[in-house]
Amino acid sequence: MPGAGFAQEPTPAGSSTSTAPPQAAPIGPPAPEGPRQVLNWETGAGRSYVIPAVELIGYLLLLNQYDRYFVEPENIYRTGTKSFQTNLTDSKWVVDSDPFGTNQFLHPYGGSIYYGLARSTGLNFWESFGYATVGSFLWEIGGETGAPSINDQITTPLAGSFLGEPLFRMASLLLESDGGPPGFWRELGAAVLSPPTGFNRLVFGNRFDAVFPSHDPAISTRFQLGAALNTHLTGPATSRFRQNEATADFQLAYGLPGKPGYSYTRPFDYFNLQFTASTANIFENIITRGLLVGAPYAVGDSYRGVWGLFGTYDYIAPQVFRVSSTALNLGTTAQWWLSRAVALQGTALSGVGYGAAGTIHGSGERDYHYGATPQGVLDLRLIL
Repeated sequence: MPGAGFAQEPTPAGSSTSTAPPQAAPIGPPAPEGPRQVLNWETGAGRSYVIPAVELIGYLLLLNQYDRYFVEPENIYRTGTKSFQTNLTDSKWVVDSDPFGTNQFLHPYGGSIYYGLARSTGLNFWESFGYATVGSFLWEIGGETGAPSINDQITTPLAGSFLGEPLFRMASLLLESDGGPPGFWRELGAAVLSPPTGFNRLVFGNRFDAVFPSHDPAISTRFQLGAALNTHLTGPATSRFRQNEATADFQLAYGLPGKPGYSYTRPFDYFNLQFTASTANIFENIITRGLLVGAPYAVGDSYRGVWGLFGTYDYIAPQVFRVSSTALNLGTTAQWWLSRAVALQGTALSGVGYGAAGTIHGSGERDYHYGATPQGVLDLRLIL
């Protein structure tokens, strides 16, 4: 019965049917990889939330190990899962009795490291503040065997962020260059100012090489060297008191009002940082205040200012007394041109914070006291 089908070629006599082996893929260079992520500060591309989290945990572990073997009393830092669980679930938060310098300087500086790890990987101010808060909490729960400290949990992230952002901005300002990448000395200076910035630029190649854009702020700097002679001391003196001392003072005002085209859209687009060192007391003063949220204003042709909510951190510790606070203030910073060559700069702030104060020779378990600190600032400077 006839049917439809596919015709087949006849196979020649003496031949056999075979299938050709598959051809091997040609050997050549591998396909190019996709473009590597590089940080872009304007768009946020290339920023990382994971890297600073890993760095933060690693830093806390290393700090705990260092303190365990080199800082007294060592048993405070011999932590483990048991002490972690106890501090997390059973311990009451307390106001600790650590030395003034530890609580009011070392903890804020540690907070600036937590903050800088996040900031230098592309995160903004508020995100970095969150990392500083978590870092402080992890240290209070897992870094020490003692009860977690209320004062440290307040001071470390807040003062750490209020100090860390100016240090990050100063490092970025040093790295900014119109003529190509910064050289060795600029990189080194930036790493000294903000160690997390230097670390991430070194370790991750060009991933975080993009420099934070300053938007060309108006800047005023002042550096002074001097000497002091203390002629009279009332009260109990100690061998540590020095009558003669040399001092060095540095002040930077960043984002002064009045420059055309400059805006205040980011926290600390305006800030003022002052640092004083002395041969008698090394770190004598650290004073920083920055605009968190605010706006510029003008009066006439010669008066320009910026007002809003400021974050402030003060550490003042000469030889005979100590005072420190972390605060939020409402106020203004302004500049009034009295003539083409003379200007009056001023700041007026009022707010409340959490602070500590005491004398060098106070009595009790802790020779200083904590509490709420209502405060005001009035600062005037004549520029000739």
